[in-house]
This record gives sequence, structure tokens and C-alpha cells, in this order.
Amino acid sequence: MSIHPIFKQMLENSVNVPPTRDLPLEVIRQANVAMIPMLGQPEEIYKVEDREIPGPAGTIPVRLYWPENSTPRPVVLCFHGGGMVAGTIEVFDNICRALTNRADCICISVEYRLAPENKFPVPLEDCYAALVWATRHAAEFGGDPARIAILGESAGANLAAGLALLARDRGGPALAFQGLVYPPLEYPIPGSPSMQELGKDYGLTQLDIQWCAEQYMQSEADRQNPYCLPATASDLGGLPPALVITAEFDPLRDEGEAYAARLREAGVTATARRYPGVLHGFYLLTTLIEPSKQSLDDTVTALRAAFE
Repeated sequence: MSIHPIFKQMLENSVNVPPTRDLPLEVIRQANVAMIPMLGQPEEIYKVEDREIPGPAGTIPVRLYWPENSTPRPVVLCFHGGGMVAGTIEVFDNICRALTNRADCICISVEYRLAPENKFPVPLEDCYAALVWATRHAAEFGGDPARIAILGESAGANLAAGLALLARDRGGPALAFQGLVYPPLEYPIPGSPSMQELGKDYGLTQLDIQWCAEQYMQSEADRQNPYCLPATASDLGGLPPALVITAEFDPLRDEGEAYAARLREAGVTATARRYPGVLHGFYLLTTLIEPSKQSLDDTVTALRAAFE
């Protein structure tokens, strides 16, 4: 299928834009926040509240979203993207609102610490701390500790996949579901067939992915650490059911789909869904294009099934 017109226009507009890896870190972060107005009008929601919860080194900012139903609701911890070096809960606000309304759940968006100031495993440990907090305090905010899921987009999907492994290996907390939206799961050099085929000229590049990975990792040893790069895990058994969302023109496409296949081989219920005509980042455009709307609907369907 051909590239969706909105992404074709984005590619044309970015011809003379320097690669991410060549930009100052502050510019990368400012550009990430600057795209928020382009994501459309956020949905109205019953209640939203910013809080700070205990973390490994101080507090972690989180944003809680409630549906109107006051009975104990399932909980979804959400982890935004941004290559581990950028991103904020503000960028994921539209998604959290939509999920809360449509999946009738409480969403908790986690403002994990960013690299390179905070390298692996710091962001992952922030996410684990948020999971522990949500489980222990679910009754206080109206959540059901027996129905907790995790959902990550891009770098956040790496954290979600790593968190599923970490929670399994630490004996909990138990997870009902993991949603991985075009996850980066392996070192991109040499990379999968889609990494080699689509690693330049399609927005997100192989060299930018490598640069982001290097900002996150402490050393080359992390390339073989499954909590850092989950595709290196030798055992995927005992993990929660998964939905892996991929994009047709995303260099990360094949590694996400291969991970879903490995989950199934390990006895885990896992579905991979590829959306045609779109590039990395499409999941955020749920108010703009049909493939993004469909991916959100599919996420809601998978969450509701996991929470039954």
C-alpha cells in the first residue's frame, strides 16, 4: 500500500530537517512537546489529576484519569514514547483520555526519568515503582489490583516489554495485559529486514534509533540485557497476553512482529497487528486518520478482553 497522504506530506516537509542525532537535546525535547497541538482536541473525561508517587530516587510525576463509573475499575499504566530522551505525559494525554473513556478503566500515565541523564535501568525502575504503587494503592484511587495492564508507545513500549519481564522475574506484581505499540526491542545494527529496508527516508531512521539506544544504555553489555532490549530474552514464558501494534513503513515493524511470534511460541497469547500506509508515530494521530483510530479501537478491544 502507498504511504498515507498525511505522512507523505510530513516526509516532504522534513526533507531539510537535520537528523535527530544531530540536534541539541533541548531542541529534541522542545520539538516533541511542540507537536502536541497537532494531535487534535482531547476528549472530555470525568476526572484527571496530577500526582507524585514514591520512586527509587525521590518522587515520580504521574497523571491519573478516571471514567465516571465509581466501582473498582481495571488500571492501565501508560508509558509515552520519545526515544528515551524526550517525551512527556502531555504527549500521551489524548491516548489516555480515549482509553479511559472507551475501555472503562483508570489510566495512569508515568513521567519516567529520561536519558541520557538517567540511563538504563533508571527509567525502567521508575516504571516498576509505578506498577508497585498502583497495585498497593489501587483501592485508594478506585482501581482493581487484580486487573492491571501496561501500555507503551515506541520507547515506552520498550519499557512496557521490559517491565513485563521484570515483574515476572521479581515475582510480581501480576499483569493482565501488555500493549506494545511499535516497540524497539533489539539493537538496530544490523537490524531486522524492515530496519535495513526502511531505515532511512521514512521518518525514523536506523541511525537515529541507534543514537537513542546509545543514550539509554550504560555500556555495550546492555545490548544483551533482556530488560534493556527484550528481544534478547531467552525465555518469554509466563508473560501476560500481548497486543503488538506495528506500522507498514516503520523500520521497527519486523522486530515487533517477531516478538509477538516468539511470545506465541512460548505459550503466551499474543496478537500482532500491522496497519497499512502509516509510519512510526501514527498511533498518536487518533483524531486525524483512520488507521490510527482503528489501532485505538483494537487496543480497547484487547484491553476489555484481558479485563474480563
